Amino acid sequence: MISVFSLKFDIFLITEETVTMDEKEEKVSLNQIKLKPRISLFNGCTIIIGVIIGSGIFVSPKGVLLEAGSAGMSLLIWLLSGAFAMVGAICYSELGTLIPKSGGDYAYIYEAFGPLPSFLFLWVALVIINPTSLAIIAITCATYALQPFFSCPVPETVINLFAGCIIAVLTFINCWDVRMATRTNDFFTITKLLALSMIVVLGGYWLSLGQIDNLTTPDVTEGSQTKVAAIAMAFYSGVFSFSGFSYLNFVTEELKNPFKNLPRAIYISIPIVTIVYMLVNIAYFAVLTVDEILDSEAVAITFADKVLGSFGSKILMPLFVSFSCVGSLNGILITCSRMFFSGARNNQLPELFAMISIKQLTPIPSLIFLGGTSIIMLFIGNVFKLINYLSFAESLVVFASVAGLLKLRFTMPEDVLRSRPIKISIFWPIIFFLMCLFLLILPFFHSDPWELVYGVFLVLSGIPIYALFVYNKWRPGFIQSVWIGFTHFVQKLFYCVPELSSS
Repeated sequence: MISVFSLKFDIFLITEETVTMDEKEEKVSLNQIKLKPRISLFNGCTIIIGVIIGSGIFVSPKGVLLEAGSAGMSLLIWLLSGAFAMVGAICYSELGTLIPKSGGDYAYIYEAFGPLPSFLFLWVALVIINPTSLAIIAITCATYALQPFFSCPVPETVINLFAGCIIAVLTFINCWDVRMATRTNDFFTITKLLALSMIVVLGGYWLSLGQIDNLTTPDVTEGSQTKVAAIAMAFYSGVFSFSGFSYLNFVTEELKNPFKNLPRAIYISIPIVTIVYMLVNIAYFAVLTVDEILDSEAVAITFADKVLGSFGSKILMPLFVSFSCVGSLNGILITCSRMFFSGARNNQLPELFAMISIKQLTPIPSLIFLGGTSIIMLFIGNVFKLINYLSFAESLVVFASVAGLLKLRFTMPEDVLRSRPIKISIFWPIIFFLMCLFLLILPFFHSDPWELVYGVFLVLSGIPIYALFVYNKWRPGFIQSVWIGFTHFVQKLFYCVPELSSS
């Protein structure tokens, strides 16, 4: 059988060759070369929390406030956004146990709608979503990490170089050992929660001094928006602060006891994030007025400057922001690399991405590609221009996944549906589907429509790529030969082979 980009037969030959090339090394059984369940419930919780809570809550929570108009309305929007994420997480808990495969949204879209729609998602994730997300977070991390060492604005070249080093180090950790990657994620997630707890405690102390004007009437409701369009846009901003609630689904096969731990991790993590977001925003409103928050470039820095002085604003808070960014970067690397792995396993990406290190049992080629493209993205210009494309693409992906859940409910065999570990009322996926549809349509009326049109064309640009490289199985002989040679070289370089099992 010929794979999308290379001959499986030739790659299998190099597999046996590689496994037996050194008789002195410990012999590895072929049926052991696969992703292992090494992610615990605690690791799962820190992955979800670590990915959701990035730099946004420290730097710019004013997106919600800008549209909500008041502290009271803003807090209500944050609460509703958390409820939305919880409903979505409930739907994804059923999806993750109904289709217990790594790859998350990609795997669900593939099972529900087939190869072309799933490839379009894979294409956008490959070109825009993942490398751009990592690049933007790394730039934010580098900016705040370097800020204490510069009395002037940090040069862009220095920021990009440092951001590239951060991505490279985290990529190496993820390639070397899954446990080391999850421990790194645990550490930085705990650090960011401690940092946010400090903000909450300082806000509580400020309130104990009697500084409650911003959180009592009439100030707390002054300026509240009543227009449906403005409230909708505030909700839109709040929802995207919770994006990442489904990322644990990307590593389902590496999660210990996934049928129990996947839903448990989701049900533990989303309420924690919602409570943290609510308390942190209350702390901000306790210390800062609405106008001060809207005028601030980085709310946590302004907060720290007012409460702790220059030490807090110039050293402590930038350190916390950079730590939070590192945790998000690591969580995305852990999870999204498995999506490329899953796509290659379905013959929709080069089989290199489905290779696993014999010693580390990690998807090294997939990780290196993700880290490498993210570093390249740092140097191609202003990546922040791609943020609107990101938001639209993510809305489309979540919409497609929950639509897939509804479709599978009506098309899967009855015995499969009856035996699924988690059974939720169909009311929840229908409600979530309608809310996703609303979020997908809303930006066309409130954002620059051309940016969204470009986003649609970006998604559709994957169709000719699919026709040329996936649907079309014929390859010129010399290209096939060169590619197989390159694949063998990478296998030898990283000591990796395709996933193999005894089944």
